[in-house]
Amino acid sequence: MWPSHKRPEREDGRESDDAPAAPSAGVPSASARSSARERAAARRHEHATSSPLSAYATGQSFDPPESADASDVAARSGRERPKRSLKMRAIGYLSRREHSRAELERKLVPFVEEGERLEDVLDALEREGWLSDQRFAESVVHRRSGRFGASRIVGELKRNAVDGELVEQVASQLRDSERARAQAVWSKKFSSLPATPAERAKQARFLASRGFSSSAISAVLKGGEWLDEAGGDVAED
Repeated sequence: MWPSHKRPEREDGRESDDAPAAPSAGVPSASARSSARERAAARRHEHATSSPLSAYATGQSFDPPESADASDVAARSGRERPKRSLKMRAIGYLSRREHSRAELERKLVPFVEEGERLEDVLDALEREGWLSDQRFAESVVHRRSGRFGASRIVGELKRNAVDGELVEQVASQLRDSERARAQAVWSKKFSSLPATPAERAKQARFLASRGFSSSAISAVLKGGEWLDEAGGDVAED
């Protein structure tokens, strides 16, 4: 016969209703289930608080475990990048557009470290053909001549310390096409010649602000007598 579980008797001989129920085979108790849930919750919390994403979301700092590989952590975080040499930084600038020597020098000065000579780097770039004031001047003319007059373009070259002889060569070339370029710029802005002194002054101020000479402006507007009303500081040849 199977053993029976008999409830304990009370003093009056009746069975007690407070006796624990017989345990069921293979079913964990309520306390065991509660402990398992608590352990699972603790593991989830530990994983959540130890990840860099959760640290970012809460504004806390993330300290990787000591066993983490340093290079792997740096690659994931993006905080550390390979250091670029002064020359490679310069080539990066030059690969985007031409620079004059003086302009490139200004950009590189903040990155010069102890023991580095910026002049040597610039000299090497010129020898290797990376850096050229001649190409820089040609680039400025190509980018600006369709919108600006000679005085604006020459001024940009001077600000970037381009050699004076080279600047004069560029200025001479620009003067030869000054009137035609002024006419093209004017036609994009205005649809007709000025009919009043006020309109003529307005159009003259516009061309003067673009750096065109007074003679080119006079030719475009068909009369130089109104130039004084345009604001005075009109560029001369």
